[in-house]
Amino acid sequence: MRILVTNDDGIDSVGLHVLANAVKHFGDVTVVAPLFECSGAGASIGTLTGNYPVVHRHDVPALDGLDCWSVSGPPALCVMYAQLGAFGKPFDLIVSGINPGQNVGWSVYHSGTIGAALTGRNRGASGLAVSLGFNGKELEGQTWPEIVSGMKWDTAAAIAVEVLEGFFEEPPVKPVVMNLNVPNGPLDAVEGWDVGVVGSEPPRRLTKGTLVEGDTDEHGQIYHLEMDWGSGRTLIDGTDGWLVANKKASLSWLGDLTNDTPNGPHHDAIAARLTTLLHQGV
Repeated sequence: MRILVTNDDGIDSVGLHVLANAVKHFGDVTVVAPLFECSGAGASIGTLTGNYPVVHRHDVPALDGLDCWSVSGPPALCVMYAQLGAFGKPFDLIVSGINPGQNVGWSVYHSGTIGAALTGRNRGASGLAVSLGFNGKELEGQTWPEIVSGMKWDTAAAIAVEVLEGFFEEPPVKPVVMNLNVPNGPLDAVEGWDVGVVGSEPPRRLTKGTLVEGDTDEHGQIYHLEMDWGSGRTLIDGTDGWLVANKKASLSWLGDLTNDTPNGPHHDAIAARLTTLLHQGV
């Protein structure tokens, strides 16, 4: 079993190190992670023309004995390179994380942690994305070191290991992507788990963006976006975010992209215009 461990927070992330060490007994583990912070990258691979991404071999003391690489690009690119054979034979499983902050609701679209796992499935490997919530802590006014210093990485890693134990007991017939979100705290404080329905909204929602003038550069006036994060939202019982907020681990299976059946008046209007433009049937 060849396992690729990656993340969207960079090769130096403590969460990455804890997760890689926790899963290394499952098989042949290689770490390939972004050289720098890539949160919010989704399944982006960036540009593959012009300035090619750079790959480095890394000596990571916390990952003694593991083959470690960095890529100057997002996590999905790390996975794509790996599945193309850049780091040996393609991998059987992608394990991504541990992300500081839950990836629930809308964030599944934007999360680089999840994007890595989705990219792996596209290339024949199952994936597990692992994220650790903040247990209701608000983010504004906190610096990054203050956020990660209180993260109980071992809790998320222990639950991820059990998920993988079950996964290997009864392997799926075709590749799957699992999204694991764990409340922050000691393991004995986690009050169970459930299959989390992906919520229609995240726990917090940006409500306003205001442009504020800054300095100037060679292109002219610089503007910065000041964001209003709004207040916490009432989450629907049983959704992924609701479970984490209620001190439970959430495990979701993210489905393949499928075609939606066209329906409604908008489809008829579009069809009529395309038929006219392209002279279909004339």
